[in-house]
Amino acid sequence: MTLGEKEALRQQMLLRALLGDARPGVVGGWLHAPARGPTVERGLAAYRANAGALAERALAAAYPTLQALLGEDSFAHLARHFWRRQPPQAGDITLWGRDLADFVADAEALADEPYLADVARLEWAVHVAATAADAGPPQGLQLLGTHDPAELRLALAPGTALVVSRHPVAAIWQAHRAPSPDAGGDRFAAVRIALAEGVGETALVARRGWQPVVRALDAPEAAFTAALLAGAPLASALQDGGAAFDFQAWFVASLQQGWLVAVNALPTAARPHDLTSVAVTAPERI
Repeated sequence: MTLGEKEALRQQMLLRALLGDARPGVVGGWLHAPARGPTVERGLAAYRANAGALAERALAAAYPTLQALLGEDSFAHLARHFWRRQPPQAGDITLWGRDLADFVADAEALADEPYLADVARLEWAVHVAATAADAGPPQGLQLLGTHDPAELRLALAPGTALVVSRHPVAAIWQAHRAPSPDAGGDRFAAVRIALAEGVGETALVARRGWQPVVRALDAPEAAFTAALLAGAPLASALQDGGAAFDFQAWFVASLQQGWLVAVNALPTAARPHDLTSVAVTAPERI
């Protein structure tokens, strides 16, 4: 065994011990405590404590609403458990945590609050939008006046996403950012009513300047936006939006908010000959 191979194996054994997959005694021969210093067991305990604290801080930064809903102690327990099950695979800790929503959905202890997983999906989309590349001024707008909609594709700003939920996730997210009402009002009253009535929402996640924004879309705009994000030609997206969709109002708003970044002409071979609408079905999990 070469020195490089031996060091790689030592690192693997250390990781196993940190994740609880191996007892400290199993890796004792691979780890060396400093003379008159802490034991291997104490060193591993310190590593675990630091890693757990780092996991909690990283996930709290990406999932502040989920932390508020669970409470700090429960969220800390969730973060540390998630770290043991799915430790970071990259050096940038801000990239870690994408799969927390599925982890929450599978947690038996949280089964009575099924909206938590979709709140987590929404928050990760917000986290992605906040760190997405900046978009410049919109390009190709003149093509809207010279080309048929079947020949065009609209591009939305990086980080734009839809989160489809059976729960009022946009309302939950917004309520946690609303100022506390005066005279003892309750900013969560409307959310509790929506949860009790089983109201679902399709939430648009985008960025306005440097600030991520979340808003609930009605069915026509949700279908239109989903088609654009899927890369459909404008004509197909309009068909999905249906007669109730107001493209002119959407176009003005998208320019004002900086969500539309380009109008592109499709290559001739990519232009659809059959503009039959494609149904948008809400998935069980986003």
